[in-house]
Amino acid sequence: MSRNTSETPAELAADIRDERLTRHEGIGGAVRAFIQRVRGGDLGSLPVVIGLVLIWAIFQILNPNFLSSNNLVDLTMQSAATGTIAIGVVLVLLIAQIDLSIGSVSGLSAAILAVGMTQLGWPIWLAILAAIGAALVIGLLYGILYTRFGVPTFVITLAGLLAVLGLQLKVLGPNGSINLPYESWIVQLGTSMFFPPWAAYALAIIAALGMFLSDWFRSRRRVRAGLTGGALSVMFIKAGLLLALLLVVVWYLATTRGVGVMFVLFVAFVVIMNFFLMRTRWGRAVYAVGGNVEAARRAGIKVNRIVISVLMLGTLFAAIGGLFATGRLTAATLSSGGGDTNLVAIAAAVIGGTSLFGGRGSAYSALLGIFVIQSISNGLSLLNLDSSIRYMITGAVLLLAVIIDALSRRSRATHGQA
Repeated sequence: MSRNTSETPAELAADIRDERLTRHEGIGGAVRAFIQRVRGGDLGSLPVVIGLVLIWAIFQILNPNFLSSNNLVDLTMQSAATGTIAIGVVLVLLIAQIDLSIGSVSGLSAAILAVGMTQLGWPIWLAILAAIGAALVIGLLYGILYTRFGVPTFVITLAGLLAVLGLQLKVLGPNGSINLPYESWIVQLGTSMFFPPWAAYALAIIAALGMFLSDWFRSRRRVRAGLTGGALSVMFIKAGLLLALLLVVVWYLATTRGVGVMFVLFVAFVVIMNFFLMRTRWGRAVYAVGGNVEAARRAGIKVNRIVISVLMLGTLFAAIGGLFATGRLTAATLSSGGGDTNLVAIAAAVIGGTSLFGGRGSAYSALLGIFVIQSISNGLSLLNLDSSIRYMITGAVLLLAVIIDALSRRSRATHGQA
């Protein structure tokens, strides 16, 4: 796989050293490479994982029902809609831009779905296509305004927030609330559609096998290109640990309702976008643009095309998240996509490890970040604490994530100069 063109020479040297350690020294080399990366300031998802474990441990001590199977099923289902929106936020942040209209776009998609299904008599697939199509047009408009006129995305999407909100109100009409038929599959998806245990176990096996094959094919491509590959033992251990973890999770969740289909779709979106970011020329271009836009342009990357495509994907995932939320709430209202939807989605991306400065992060940031935020919200709800506490704690966690990102960037710069 080609390297991230935004990497500094020091980072490239570290990557090569890590690959040699892993290739020739197997598991021990992989562990030493990981320690060296952490010492160099490349913390990756480590702070988020540690923070999530601490949050779960604290809430479990305060309320033994927190880690119950039933509550964890609720937690996964609560995470799917906003987490899907956060995927788009991650992509936009990777190119060092921001989209403040994601909540309004998700609310507009909910309104289009509800009106199309209940008032216009459209089949559900047509209503969904219309909602997604509207979101893509909005993203395209953002991209054109940015690339043609140089208007900052902060200003463009702030104006978009207001305009799209007005459009949402117009679509919903004077009643301001439209209920979806409970028997529709979009409502069933958001409320009561779960995989049977055998299907969930099969998905776990497929996921572990997919990780192994991905690492193996990547190693073979590198070897054919004359570069170092990865140790087979490390690939087996990674896949084995993932399989064991997923099997335990599936078994535990299956003791009540099981694994939600909507949550699996959210995770599938994360995996797919991570593949495109890490294994395709487009993904490498996204990181390059976020790392240094002028260097990316000089390297021959079509910067405008990358920016437009990312902004369109941002509004696409906002629309899909809005559809998920509508199915879960069984209605589209004036508050759809409102409230703290914007803040939670952006906070999830940043808390999950995506840098506000661009060029660093992954699609998995959305998954980890939304788990952190929803765990805080869910745990405080179980403790019957006021929502004001949730906002203050989430704000503190967000600030801590930005501080860690800034410190890690400073550490990497220091090691690069050394």
